[in-house]
Amino acid sequence: MISRHVILAEAREWIGTPYRHQASAKGAGCDCLGLIRGVWRALYGAEPELAPAYTPDWAEAQGAETLLEAARRHLVEVERDAAAPGDVLLFRMEANSPAKHAAILDEEQRLIHAYWGRAVVRSRYAPWWRARSAAAFSFPGVSPWPN
Repeated sequence: MISRHVILAEAREWIGTPYRHQASAKGAGCDCLGLIRGVWRALYGAEPELAPAYTPDWAEAQGAETLLEAARRHLVEVERDAAAPGDVLLFRMEANSPAKHAAILDEEQRLIHAYWGRAVVRSRYAPWWRARSAAAFSFPGVSPWPN
């Protein structure tokens, strides 16, 4: 089993990585999906599938649940209210739009995520984010919290 502490330690190592659309290189640049992809590689090695090229407005332009469907193929869906530190959270930026943002839930009700125009940050899982929460997932083979 993979320890949630290992997931959190890896995600925290990405803090400060500059925001770069479609990138996934710790310290050099990543977007929200790139952070999740990078943590996956640290845990399991090769990614299970390559991410397709996407524009910043892909969710609005396509209207498809591309991110949610990919998460369901490779992660283990859990109830949003049961999400634990080390789990991946997906967010809808608008009520009727597809999920298009991803974060890792940290301890103390914090999120680790790549923030547009900034970097990977650790921020408060505030009501604004909670209201936009669409789904929660565990990485495969992860131990229960606390571990």
